[in-house]
Amino acid sequence: MAIITISRELAVLGDETAAELAKKLKYRLVDKNTLEQKIKSYGVDDARLKKYDERKPPLWASLSQDRDNYLHFLKTSMLAEANLGNAVFVGRGASVIFKDIPGVLSIFLVAAPEIRVERVKSYFHCDEKKAKRIIEKSDNDRSGFHHYFFDMDWRAPENYLLTLNTGRTHPSVCTEIIKQLADYHITEETQSLHETRIKEATLAQDIKHFILYEKEAPVHFLDVVVSMDKIVLYGVANSQALVDAAISAAIEKAMSSSLTVVSEIQVVQEYSIVP
Repeated sequence: MAIITISRELAVLGDETAAELAKKLKYRLVDKNTLEQKIKSYGVDDARLKKYDERKPPLWASLSQDRDNYLHFLKTSMLAEANLGNAVFVGRGASVIFKDIPGVLSIFLVAAPEIRVERVKSYFHCDEKKAKRIIEKSDNDRSGFHHYFFDMDWRAPENYLLTLNTGRTHPSVCTEIIKQLADYHITEETQSLHETRIKEATLAQDIKHFILYEKEAPVHFLDVVVSMDKIVLYGVANSQALVDAAISAAIEKAMSSSLTVVSEIQVVQEYSIVP
């Protein structure tokens, strides 16, 4: 099982490259439409999808519970797709969500500004001035999306395994380069580690969902880490009763495993957060 993530600027043939790559490797293509349908299945409506989907949220939105819900269901959806087998993920912060999973190839696609402008002019049948505005807005949105949700510099090359310039390179050539890298990078050992970490990350996300959305225990900044023989809960609660409720929920959700639940949740009485 393997995952390749494609992050891209606008007008760098990113979607075309991802589709070509998925076809060549016989991987599933997990694109915007796939993830939208998955996220909607959890009850997230079109308005919230449109507000946050690879966009820079306004300040008030970045502090809201609505924003946290979107990120939670985005991650849940990606992990659900990852559990189905080999996949190429396009955008939506996949490179960050899967960054700690062994055997994940994170690719960033770029092109020279003048080439992007010409492509946008062709796509949208517009003049150069409007093309530049479209590119600037897209870049600002994607940069803001990664900054607000992941505290990440979207364009920093150190965040990716490989950066490719598609200005003069056909998607088929990019695909061949990525395929060769995958053949070298994804070994039997990394695949085994990959599957283990995907299962651990999925269990952690399921426990988090169970505590917050099914048991409705208001543990702020809740994070769940599953590793080896432990499930560790992190966050802030305003009473020991809430901590105990979170622990009980984690034990209930993980009852089929032999993992020990450990709480690192801090109790801060009269703690409150901006809704």
